[in-house]
Amino acid sequence: MTSETARIEAFSDGVFAIAITLLILEIRVPRPADGPLGVQLMRQWPSYVSFMISFCFIGIMWVNHHRLFNHIRRSDNLLMLFNLLLLLGVTFVPFPTSVLAAHLGQADQRLACVFYGGTYFAIAIFFNLLWRYASSPGRRLMDHGADAKGIEAITRQYALGPVAYLACIALAWVSVSASLAANFALACFFALPPKMER
Repeated sequence: MTSETARIEAFSDGVFAIAITLLILEIRVPRPADGPLGVQLMRQWPSYVSFMISFCFIGIMWVNHHRLFNHIRRSDNLLMLFNLLLLLGVTFVPFPTSVLAAHLGQADQRLACVFYGGTYFAIAIFFNLLWRYASSPGRRLMDHGADAKGIEAITRQYALGPVAYLACIALAWVSVSASLAANFALACFFALPPKMER
């Protein structure tokens, strides 16, 4: 962690940690007055599914953020603003997670899934904005000579994000389960180091 980016990374790590912790609040503790414990635990399956998917997503976003800042050596005002925009998306994730958990298996599950996928589409845009700004050679925020191959690999991988998440949103109108599976597959793709995804 360079001194120029240390505060950005430390602040970002705190935001990621809080956002990932807030996800568990969607899972309620069953009360004895509401019926048998086993039945209540089973009824919360949408919350478990939503929690696990979003936990993986935020964790993978944190890994990717760390990868970016392995290349970013210096910062400026716009870099900090683009990073804040990305963190805005990260902190929003618990809300669509709760919406999806409340409506999964219900009449409005398609719209809930579209809303959920739309959040990740926006985050993919924010990741691209941050990365493309930072990796622009004219800004001198990276050492392009030493990191050229890694920078190119990340740029290629990130370019797929917005288009792939749009496809997941469209898929939600056909099948919610297929859309969620595709979202999870995308998360696995972005978990791969950029050189491995090729």
